[in-house]
Amino acid sequence: MLAYIFERFPKFSQTFCYREVVELVRQGVSPYIFSLRAPELAQEQDWRPEILSSVHHLPEGDAFAALADRAQGGLSRDARRILRQWRGQRDSLRLHQAAYIGMQLQALEVTHVHTHFAGMAARTAYWICRFFGIPFSVTVHANDIFKPNDFKIGLPEIFESARAIIAVSEFAATYLRDKFPEAAAKIHRVYNGVDLNAFPRATLARPPLVLSVGRLIHKKGFDVLIDACALLDKTNFRCEIVGDGPLRDQLQAQISERNLNGRVLLVGAKTERETAARLGAAAVFALPCRVETDGAMDNLPTVIMEAMASSLPVVSTEVGGVSEMVRDGQTGIVVAQNDARAVANALATLLRDEEGARELGARGRERCAELFSVEENVGMLRQIIL
Repeated sequence: MLAYIFERFPKFSQTFCYREVVELVRQGVSPYIFSLRAPELAQEQDWRPEILSSVHHLPEGDAFAALADRAQGGLSRDARRILRQWRGQRDSLRLHQAAYIGMQLQALEVTHVHTHFAGMAARTAYWICRFFGIPFSVTVHANDIFKPNDFKIGLPEIFESARAIIAVSEFAATYLRDKFPEAAAKIHRVYNGVDLNAFPRATLARPPLVLSVGRLIHKKGFDVLIDACALLDKTNFRCEIVGDGPLRDQLQAQISERNLNGRVLLVGAKTERETAARLGAAAVFALPCRVETDGAMDNLPTVIMEAMASSLPVVSTEVGGVSEMVRDGQTGIVVAQNDARAVANALATLLRDEEGARELGARGRERCAELFSVEENVGMLRQIIL
């Protein structure tokens, strides 16, 4: 029997996790789901009631403290000793969560735990393994491996203890094998999956829409995209950036400074269905992501996968696993990061050559179907962790 532990489930910005659970259920595997924090729900999102009702959200504060105290009675002497040693230390809550969840997992006869991100949930799974002997695996994504937080139980401890480590790109898998050679045999590449049926083919309607989607943070390169749009002053197009985040005011000021008001719009966060509709109305998808000075970067942006599923040509950069999706000249155009002129030239090419853009988009959808089918990738994950 399988259980999932998430830091937060469902979470609006992590629809790939929700999508994975839904596909597991469709394939006949109904995992027990534990969420360490309250869900992040959007009323308009198409959350399935039967999935939401199956999630056990841990209580917080005094309510959880009482439950955790009771759970300690079922721990081994060694586990209780470790709890005493960790009392008052940073991240000691993970041990108490492990005691509480682990007791329930035992009662449910769970034989394996899976987590996403090498963070809070993975550290909890680590302690469940220590206390109860229940093996776990972890899917790692981007900043959790490229810019990990500094905890006493970090990547070396998690990777040593985990039965399997799932990287969502070949780039990340190679990176981890080089950095953690002792864990190389446990590292597998399984792409995030997408349901092509949820993304209708784009019509590439005119006047053309350049679309970008993501949290408004530096590594996404939205400032580069805005500068690229300013260089296309004689080209007939409009641009929408879907998403929200801490750089919204800064990006809006940049749009005004470049005299792009009404032409480049920050349209806020959208649900998956709304995003799919905007992808279907677009002519080009652009995400000029970058590697930050501290090493933070995207790995396999799900939205590029979704754009390819929508038959859109993609303009992006060779960052992380992006080039595993966007093949330069085959499914889109890959440019250097932080190069607004290169982005502008790529956009101009695709906006000018509608037939060529359609061919790139069609090949992108074919590549998406070949590599990123949620059905096939969840099936691959099952073979590894079950």
